[in-house]
Amino acid sequence: MTQLAIGLIGAGAIGRAHAATIAKSSECRLAAIADPSDAGRDFAQNAGIAWFADHRAMLATATLDGVIIATPNDLHLPGALDVIAAGLPVIVEKPVAVTVAQGLAMADSAEQAGVAVLVGHHRRHNALLKTARRMVAEGALGMLTSVSILAGFAKPAPYFDLAWRRQPGSGGPVLINLIHEIDLVRYVCGEIATVQAITSNARRGFAVEDTAAVLLRLVNGALVTIALSDATAAPWSWDLASGESPNYPKQPAKVQTHFLCGTQGGLALPTLEFWSYAGTPDWFTPITRQELQQPPNDPYIEQLRHFCAVIRGAETPLLDARDATASLRATLAVHQAAASGQEVRIAP
Repeated sequence: MTQLAIGLIGAGAIGRAHAATIAKSSECRLAAIADPSDAGRDFAQNAGIAWFADHRAMLATATLDGVIIATPNDLHLPGALDVIAAGLPVIVEKPVAVTVAQGLAMADSAEQAGVAVLVGHHRRHNALLKTARRMVAEGALGMLTSVSILAGFAKPAPYFDLAWRRQPGSGGPVLINLIHEIDLVRYVCGEIATVQAITSNARRGFAVEDTAAVLLRLVNGALVTIALSDATAAPWSWDLASGESPNYPKQPAKVQTHFLCGTQGGLALPTLEFWSYAGTPDWFTPITRQELQQPPNDPYIEQLRHFCAVIRGAETPLLDARDATASLRATLAVHQAAASGQEVRIAP
């Protein structure tokens, strides 16, 4: 099978992670990089890959089968519209855009042109979460009652040397990190009906939050609490506990971060620890613990495999721009709820 030629727009940290994933694939190759920075040029030249200062020049010149966009968030929409106009399938890194209107504009453009757009919420490709989603859907937990999520981690000071990470509208752990939890909730547990939230910037004093407490009511009636902080010395976050990324050290002990509770059972992630009763649930009788087996996978590699299958017409996008915009809408509602002190309803 001929290798697919992939173009990369943006050669920062996330773009280089995509490049590293492509290097492991037998299905595709990195054919061109567009990045206006000297660092982007040097990265491309050192890798022996065609470099363009402007992505439009890359689209006009390079022979490509698909494109990955890993630029700053505010450049997602204009880049995606250019790729869609070129008729090329594209992965757009999360968040899909910086506003709901922009996300919907991208979805409309893709649907009108008949071009596949995938959004890089890579966790949807994690086999652990696919198993959890299936268990919830099949009723292994009964009816969901509550979900508790811990997302605490320590970002070092140099992380904030990039100004956009300290600025409202682009920085802060709500938009950068919580959006993963929001999308996970939607994917595994169900759609979100309302959002309540409190945020704080007391630890760093930046214009953006460093900590948030979030309460979601799902359409199915379950309640979700999320404790989020990027200024916390703790291992209780999916990134640190799941082992899905080699960028983070392996934890010395099993760490649970997501707790799904239902009328017939409970499930803890990422270990797939399942608790249930042999008969009718009753807190006076013994409860059984099972650690379910699920071979680990690399969700980034699976996301790329899926993208190649979409390019070849063998699969349809697991997460398109319209679906990703729903996750963005709920994430932005966290800021709205925190600022107003009011519950925010999520439009269907």
